[in-house]
Amino acid sequence: MPTLLQINVTANSGSTGRIAEDLGKIAINNGWESWIAYGRGNPHSQSKLIRIGSDFDMNLHGLQTRLFDNHGLASKKATKHFIKQIKAINPDIIHLHNIHGYYINYEILFDYLKEWGGPVVWTLHDCWTFTGHCSHFVTANCDKWKATCYNCPLKKEYPASFLFDRSKKNHQIKKEKFTTLDNLILIPVSNWIDNLLKESFFKFTKTRVIHNGIDLTAFCPKETSLSNLDKYTIPDNKKYVLGVAGTWTKDKGLYDFYKLRKILSKDIGIVLVGVSDKISDNLPAGIIGIKRTESIHELSLLYSNAIAFINPTWADTYPTTNLESIACGTPVITYRTGGSPESVNQSIGLVVEQGDIESLNNAIMEIINCCTNARFKQSTCRDYALKNFDKETHFKEYFEIYNNLISSKR
Repeated sequence: MPTLLQINVTANSGSTGRIAEDLGKIAINNGWESWIAYGRGNPHSQSKLIRIGSDFDMNLHGLQTRLFDNHGLASKKATKHFIKQIKAINPDIIHLHNIHGYYINYEILFDYLKEWGGPVVWTLHDCWTFTGHCSHFVTANCDKWKATCYNCPLKKEYPASFLFDRSKKNHQIKKEKFTTLDNLILIPVSNWIDNLLKESFFKFTKTRVIHNGIDLTAFCPKETSLSNLDKYTIPDNKKYVLGVAGTWTKDKGLYDFYKLRKILSKDIGIVLVGVSDKISDNLPAGIIGIKRTESIHELSLLYSNAIAFINPTWADTYPTTNLESIACGTPVITYRTGGSPESVNQSIGLVVEQGDIESLNNAIMEIINCCTNARFKQSTCRDYALKNFDKETHFKEYFEIYNNLISSKR
């Protein structure tokens, strides 16, 4: 029985944790043994679970990061203990996801992976892997990572350091450790990240793009009546545009929605899902804030009844919120940011330049006024999602890679 071991900051929670869970299910359904090692939370899983370290270890790692900018280089004891557990499991494939998040020492981990010599798959969900500090550099318009990082303009952004700037040293260590494996394949989740890798120290490493997918049975068009969403104070038959985020920040476009509200027709509302109490208390008039939805069904209702889903993100890799909206039959308007435009074409949405609020407004009106063929129609969006966003199809690509790696190992 082949054994798969995945390593991620979470298991069966958050977008990357759910991806790991679904990959584990596919492995189990094909007769494999599946393990997920994780850094935080108290998850339930169909895979066997290993927690790396403890809350104390994670908090200490976070403190060291804040003081010394050594993110990913603490948690030495926890990582050494985890290496012993890997040896006991004896996996055939090790699949890395986010190894940042204050829980593992990547230097110790990669020294072991080099010694182990087995096949390693690494899904890149952001840019942290090839920078000296940040997980997304586009907000600073920084390209130092192409040669070597230094004087990081995002030092106080995740993973924040309030004192030292070790971005140059961090970049050197990552380059040294991450490029030493002979049997490594990188899986960028967007063509955008894949192109960046070609300009980074990974330029000679094998890559294969596999876009994220979603559950198309969960995210699908719902009835048009809003009567069962009265608790969100959305009037029946009210026209609105929608924004969804796990945490609303400047980089997610929160203040862009504030600016949009000033020029958008008063007949059109703005609904934001995922707002905190603090943000909710300070939203401008004409913006409805929803702290969270109680189910995917209700989130699908919100997507389905919106004029458009607005994603004014300033830093993103391949946002699944775009996919969810399109699967619910609603077109997407997004900034030309990272991999966000890759899920959108002219039949199912529009792409505008970052910060261009006037173009956001014009795009909304274009969708409202469009009567050309099937452009922006619910059926067009749904059909596109069915052909392109099925997570089962995308995850089977991973399993094909697993089998090919094991075959080549024999």
